[in-house]
Amino acid sequence: MALKHAVLAALLSGELSGYQLAKAFDVGVANFWHALPQQLYAELTRLEREGLISGRDVVQDTRPTKRLFTVTDPGHAELQRFTEASAKPSFMRDDLVVMVHAVDGVDPDTVIAQLDERARFAAAKVELFDGLLARMRGDCSEDDFLAETDRIGPYLTCLRGRTFEQETVAWCERTAAILRTRTTIHA
Repeated sequence: MALKHAVLAALLSGELSGYQLAKAFDVGVANFWHALPQQLYAELTRLEREGLISGRDVVQDTRPTKRLFTVTDPGHAELQRFTEASAKPSFMRDDLVVMVHAVDGVDPDTVIAQLDERARFAAAKVELFDGLLARMRGDCSEDDFLAETDRIGPYLTCLRGRTFEQETVAWCERTAAILRTRTTIHA
């Protein structure tokens, strides 16, 4: 997947400025695609040059002019082409997993501290996703929302992000508990 597909998918929500796109990436898109704001601005320029998005300037009274972007028909066609291609399997590349793999040759307390920190970070992200999902649903139950909403993709990707972070919390807590027990037994 290229950054362009993540940007095109994010712009399906409606007209967004570069700043709004960066915020959308921080909150929802980041659970499946990470990009820095400067990468997003460069990608918007490329996509507009390729005709996959169009931009329009909005003059503001007290702020600089902003540019809002929308997906064009060729952009929709590119997303369709992308969804028709085989999805590549995901892979994990995580420093923490390497640290756990090396735990037999290092001080386990440092690895346990890393696991505890990651568990706290992932738990905070679970709360963030829970709040985001609740805002998307509004007053609807999840079942009603999923059956009736016009735009389901962002909700489903947030569900995936929440599940990923929940699994991270569970793995970190279990792994740290095992290492603590072993440290106590082998001390």
